[in-house]
Amino acid sequence: MSDPIPASAAAVSVVPISATPAAVQRATLVGLVAVLCWSATVGLMRSVAEALGALGGAAVLYSVSAVLVLLVQGLPTRAQLRSISRVYLMVCGLLFACYEICLSVAIGLAHDRPQSMELGMINYLWPCLTIVLAVLCRQQHARWWLWPGVALCLWGLVLVVGTDGNAAAGPAAPWWYSFAAHMAANPLAYALAFGAALMWPTYSVLARMHGGGFNGVGLFLLLTAALLWVQWLALDTVPMRWSWGTAAQVLAIGALTALGYGCWEHGIQRGNLAVMAAGSYFTPVLSSLWASVWLAVQPGLPFWQGVVLVTAGSLVCWAATRSRS
Repeated sequence: MSDPIPASAAAVSVVPISATPAAVQRATLVGLVAVLCWSATVGLMRSVAEALGALGGAAVLYSVSAVLVLLVQGLPTRAQLRSISRVYLMVCGLLFACYEICLSVAIGLAHDRPQSMELGMINYLWPCLTIVLAVLCRQQHARWWLWPGVALCLWGLVLVVGTDGNAAAGPAAPWWYSFAAHMAANPLAYALAFGAALMWPTYSVLARMHGGGFNGVGLFLLLTAALLWVQWLALDTVPMRWSWGTAAQVLAIGALTALGYGCWEHGIQRGNLAVMAAGSYFTPVLSSLWASVWLAVQPGLPFWQGVVLVTAGSLVCWAATRSRS
């Protein structure tokens, strides 16, 4: 999710050449709706996973999301599928599915609710990582302060993840030892969260390059749900404990996920990604506030300092890509 500003005439443009300013503005506003939707997902994902299990809860959530999106968009025709880039359908589709699986299962595997908030924050490294990837792929110009912005994000992540580990390791333990010890307590969940933070930038850049205006979110959500159900059937998982409250949460997060990704996909292909990226950088703050209320968790001061640093670092990265005026 970045703003791929061209380095040359042959590079990918920020917005479609034929788009009018009004159309770009509308698409950008639609894309920003995703920020509000995503802010509520981490807390709801965790509470659903507590009732239905990490894999079962994710499978149910993405099944509902896929159905809702396909009811609105409908299935693509054969002619549409033939006209779409195979890179978009196959590579982007697989990246999308893997990202969703990694994030939802990581949150479900968290040992407790505070740890699920930490895992959610790792996912929110994607704004600065998207810009770094766009720069490395020569789709984006950036000035030197991009790298201090990345450093701020990483510093914030150390504060978010390493605080409890530091207490367990002792006050004299170096931060890198505390950070590693904290993640070693639940290595699979943290590995999945870091994997998700890398997959989403890759997906966004490739979808921008190869999507051609086609919104494949419905198909991608369907693929995600199918892969999760296969894993749920193949593995020894915990039984699902349904209640009316759980069902309401599933419908809520399913609708938010469907709306969020549908809006974002529209925005990244037709809107101004620079504005969308700037707005999305506040997702960690909104998500942490919502999750702390919903999950009844009160993180300590270092956690919130880390949230602010991750957000500030992402904004510095974004500012480093702005053209000189």
